[in-house]
Amino acid sequence: MAQVQALYDFTGEPGTTEMSITAGEVLTLLNTEIGEGWWEGQNAHGQTGLFPAAYVKKLDEPVSTQTKTAPAAPRYDQANDDWSDPNYQRNPSQEDGWDDDWDDDTYSEIGPSAQQQKQYSHQTPLAPLPGMPINEYNQNIDDTASTFSSTVGTVRKNKFAPSSKVSGESYLLATLNVEVPDSEKVYIVQNEEGYVWSPITQPYYVTVASPKKESKFKGIKSFIAYQLTPSFNNIQVSRRYKHFDWLHERLQEKFTLIPIPPLPDKQISGRYDEQLIERRRVQLQEFVDWMCKHPVLSKCEVWQHFLTCTDEKRWKAGKRQAEKDILIGLNYCISLVVPEKALLQSQVDQITEQSHTFFASMDSSVKFLTNMSVAQSKKFQTQYKIDCQKVGEAFYNLGNALSLDEGSVVSTSKLTSAIKLTGGAYIEIGRMYDEQPKYDWDPLGDKFHLYKGIVGSFPDALANHKGAVAKKRECEKLTAEHKMEVAQLNEVLRRTDVISYALLAEVNHFKAERTIDLKATMQKFLTQQITFYKKIVDKLENTLHQFDD
Repeated sequence: MAQVQALYDFTGEPGTTEMSITAGEVLTLLNTEIGEGWWEGQNAHGQTGLFPAAYVKKLDEPVSTQTKTAPAAPRYDQANDDWSDPNYQRNPSQEDGWDDDWDDDTYSEIGPSAQQQKQYSHQTPLAPLPGMPINEYNQNIDDTASTFSSTVGTVRKNKFAPSSKVSGESYLLATLNVEVPDSEKVYIVQNEEGYVWSPITQPYYVTVASPKKESKFKGIKSFIAYQLTPSFNNIQVSRRYKHFDWLHERLQEKFTLIPIPPLPDKQISGRYDEQLIERRRVQLQEFVDWMCKHPVLSKCEVWQHFLTCTDEKRWKAGKRQAEKDILIGLNYCISLVVPEKALLQSQVDQITEQSHTFFASMDSSVKFLTNMSVAQSKKFQTQYKIDCQKVGEAFYNLGNALSLDEGSVVSTSKLTSAIKLTGGAYIEIGRMYDEQPKYDWDPLGDKFHLYKGIVGSFPDALANHKGAVAKKRECEKLTAEHKMEVAQLNEVLRRTDVISYALLAEVNHFKAERTIDLKATMQKFLTQQITFYKKIVDKLENTLHQFDD
């Protein structure tokens, strides 16, 4: 059997199949097909286990003197993805689960172990502190300007799409022409509220339930899987957080004029904490609910594939198709069918200016309310709970003192018993404070977490629209200088109107949804608050009656 020599120290995580190795130690290599950069070996004491392949060298290989610190285990290389070959047939023996070929996530949805944090800490500059949410950690945002990005705004980096996918200029100038099937066309219509997305004809909902711990690679990787069940087929699918993350990235690339609801914040620590898992489930449910209610997002192909696919081969084929989609960004507007009426640019400008002012104000207020909800929840479970319990202990100690004056710790005096019961009532109220946030402040915070993400994305949509309008005006100038044909300008004007129609439809959709959504949210919150404080009043009134003669 081949032998390897350890280049660096590695401490295996207790309770797993990992094995600790010491630099210079010689190991017998047993298996190199574990996957994801892990090998299996045996040390001189007969102990077997897994260790990172990058931490050892075969004895017939020279040792590199360039690396001074231990590298992280090798990651999946997207550039060498076998899916790029449509005729490639994967060896069934290499399949180890339908999601193993996904791009690696340095963080897991439940956070790496303490050992993993230590192991990779030197390779993650500017990483968040343990225990802190990382809203935008490791996000793929590319601020590099393109030909059109100076007017459109920030260009999202697409690590899967072909390099031929450029900015919205290809749509406006009609350099990208794709025939869209009627079944995939999206209509914008006019009603009493203005221009809106064509309503959903077959509403449905999806439940997110039963989060459970799962693992793979002999326990090296552990994760939480959530069970999603669509109402239109009642067939359950299992999805990890990284699957949601992949979906979210695809949606953001495809719909630059439609804000995508946010996912729960990523976490570095707190793995398997039941409260954290449940909170994430609730926020994933908020994400799913918004998707189901949106006339465009609810029907898009990548979302339907995410909800319904249970076959591994079909999943990977659909995944590749989504990653090679050419109708992304403003190019998606090719799919839109809008009223033939040309829009008056001055009216559009007025609406977009009002929207810009509104969303800037809304963004600030939603962030403030979200932070306030988190702070109140923490106060209920710490400060308010502790204060009530201290009050209760003070009254209870008074009762004990009075009992001693009666010559017995067990009081026979009604007054002494009533004072002790008062102490017990306040201790119980403290417990009520500890439990209450999950009924009012947490749901309120989860709802405004959703709105924080959506409202925060509208400026990007407005910037994309503004860039298209700027390009239209540039074309008008070129036409006036006889540098562009009138027919070509007319097509630019028509396509700019399509973009404007889409933006107006999305703004009106948000307005309609927020009216219904926020009303129900506030009603539920206030109802829970009233119920909670009524319980406190009832508890105190019952205690008061103990002092009756």
